[in-house]
Amino acid sequence: MPAKYVRPYSKGPKNDFNDAEAIAEAVQRPTMKFVATKTAEQLDLQALHRVRERLVSQRTGIINQIRAFMLERGIAVRQGIGFLRTELPTILATRTDALSPRMLRVIEELAGDWRRLDQRIDSLSGEIEALARQDQACSRLMTVPGIGPIISSAMVAAIGTGDVFSKGRDFGAWLGLVPKQISTGDRTILGKISRRGNRYLRVLFVQAAWVVLVRIKNWERYGLRSWIEAAKKRLHHNVLAIALANKLARIAWAVLAKGRAFELTRTNDADVQSA
Repeated sequence: MPAKYVRPYSKGPKNDFNDAEAIAEAVQRPTMKFVATKTAEQLDLQALHRVRERLVSQRTGIINQIRAFMLERGIAVRQGIGFLRTELPTILATRTDALSPRMLRVIEELAGDWRRLDQRIDSLSGEIEALARQDQACSRLMTVPGIGPIISSAMVAAIGTGDVFSKGRDFGAWLGLVPKQISTGDRTILGKISRRGNRYLRVLFVQAAWVVLVRIKNWERYGLRSWIEAAKKRLHHNVLAIALANKLARIAWAVLAKGRAFELTRTNDADVQSA
């Protein structure tokens, strides 16, 4: 059980007796939500993702620091990691008066840290990808548009076979991709997304949604063309990305829970739906 759901049943200061009594009381509640026990393979895969996430965060910090040091001295580089990686060697080799010898040494050391982090991230990404290719559940998830080895393996590591959720809507709510409900009386007020649950998976699904919107052109192949075109007319592009991320998450849960690869079922010439 999640600790935050047990806490309301604690009737005194935190100690072993009060904790055990609260757990015994909470476990008897008919509406209590439980956490599925992870296997050793899931824990190992989750550890790889956590280390990779930390390294990516460190790399982002180093890149931002390099940009800040150069911008303070009037050297601006176009936004994007690829542009900085391409232009940084030229900037360091030029030896302009804008950068002092000490600052050149500092930036060169940061660039070295950046290269070492790239190597570690690539190594972990390769290991995760190899594990995902060997796992049948991950292979089925990778048939969903926008989902690759990183997202599929992270999802399997987090929820296993998905049995803890009764439907895809519950999985989307657990990811925090649904509007926060602030209702009173007979008024239903929907706000921003709740951002509850697994932040790492939520970010990955939002990135997958942007991949589908920006890079995938043949939406008809996945049965998403009519839905995306209709949503574009009424939603801001950022809201559309969140809505599509929720849709992809629900599709991914169905693929995982039913044990079937993503495919299209054609009911007639006009209608196409996901199976």
